[in-house]
Amino acid sequence: MEETSLRRRREDEKSTHSTELKTTSLQKEVGLLSGICIIVGTIIGSGIFISPKSVLANTESVGPCLIIWAACGILATLGALCFAELGTMITKSGGEYPYLMEAFGPIPAYLFSWTSLIVMKPSSFAIICLSFSEYVCAAFYSGCKPPAVVVKLLAAAAILFITTVNALSVRLGSYVQNVFTAAKMVIVAIIIISGLVFLAQGNVKNFQNSFEGTQTSVGAISLAFYNGLWAYDGWNQLNYITEELRNPYRNLPMAIVIGIPLVTVCYILMNIAYFTVMTPTELLQSQAVAVTFGDRVLYPASWVVPLFVAFSTIGAANGTCFTAGRLIYVAGREGHMLKVLSYISVKRLTPAPALIFYGIIAIIYIIPGDINSLVNYFSFAAWLFYGMTILGLVVMRFTRKDLERPIKVPLFIPIIVILVSLFLILAPIISEPAWEYLYCVLFILSGLIFYFLFVYYKFGWAQRISSKYQQKGVRKVPRLDSAHRIASSELHTPQ
Repeated sequence: MEETSLRRRREDEKSTHSTELKTTSLQKEVGLLSGICIIVGTIIGSGIFISPKSVLANTESVGPCLIIWAACGILATLGALCFAELGTMITKSGGEYPYLMEAFGPIPAYLFSWTSLIVMKPSSFAIICLSFSEYVCAAFYSGCKPPAVVVKLLAAAAILFITTVNALSVRLGSYVQNVFTAAKMVIVAIIIISGLVFLAQGNVKNFQNSFEGTQTSVGAISLAFYNGLWAYDGWNQLNYITEELRNPYRNLPMAIVIGIPLVTVCYILMNIAYFTVMTPTELLQSQAVAVTFGDRVLYPASWVVPLFVAFSTIGAANGTCFTAGRLIYVAGREGHMLKVLSYISVKRLTPAPALIFYGIIAIIYIIPGDINSLVNYFSFAAWLFYGMTILGLVVMRFTRKDLERPIKVPLFIPIIVILVSLFLILAPIISEPAWEYLYCVLFILSGLIFYFLFVYYKFGWAQRISSKYQQKGVRKVPRLDSAHRIASSELHTPQ
């Protein structure tokens, strides 16, 4: 009897283990501190160190320049609070994707995933890694421009390293993010403290008559906002990993309320620090503002600036990879990408196929090297989808009243963000019309061809081919209907 009972118990354990493998899901490994680090680490990349002169170039005076940086921080915070309501109402990874799906259906969601996965996310990842590579190479090629091949190879190596780290372990990816975020906060603190010391010594000449010669045209203001918001890009990144947040109802809004205002204060103080050392003219002529600041303030230890800027960029790249991989995973799970992209590594509990796909596309973008102009024209598409997503929040207030809303922002907040998004979309086109904006729209709409061929009409030859390559170490996550997806995520049950 005892042997029979023991045998049955072992069989039950095997059956339970088998069931667990079939319902493998992403694990809740990200706490409040890691969430704040993802926000801060992803937002603070290379932008604030290299190109604050873009905002100054469009405002043409110090006062409005600082106001634009503050206004961009407020807008990012308001947008992130709207995303906090969406993220706690629909606790699904993938950022805008599941919210557009719930609000407007599969077509807008597919167009977002199409644009993000093929261009915006991987090209941004590639550019950040190229910036990291250029700063590292500059230390070994002082006085001359480093060879393009060396820069590209090092950038590709950085992509491979970051992709591998995030594919191996969620916890390891979080630890890497925490370390690099701490490193970049060190250089931020050095610049801010140095600036405050110079300010206390009476270096306030550049703040006198700070509104003189201000550029007030709509086009100039919109372009200043564009450049400022580019430096804040990443304010919505935590919504891409909602399924992996511990206690998302508390930690998601807390990370937003702490992280983005912290970044805003840092950005304003860093710009003040720059103006205590450089005149507006000198700042505009500088190729790398932070390096110029370091040469004047930290010499002979000015080498720490490019070193920590490299840490900053690699940290931003890691945060981008960590979150974008989840968008690809969710799109694959919904049947909008290859099925293999929805598989989760059973051993590692990470969306490894999605991360590998993301890394490969990013390496392809490194080959041409200079794709900054392309990404700039696609940045207006990003605000198109931000505006659509927050419009979806307003729509679901009336169409999905049944959904539980642990966080509910006042209605005027999403309305403000929608109006600002509309301004940011239309103002650059009206002020400086260019064919590239039309090409961008056509590319977004071209996603409809793939949607109707492979999703709507289910000509799934590509899906069937990808299914043949399912490996032993990965497990497919089944699609769930809309209502069950929300209910199951709120109960934290395996999918």
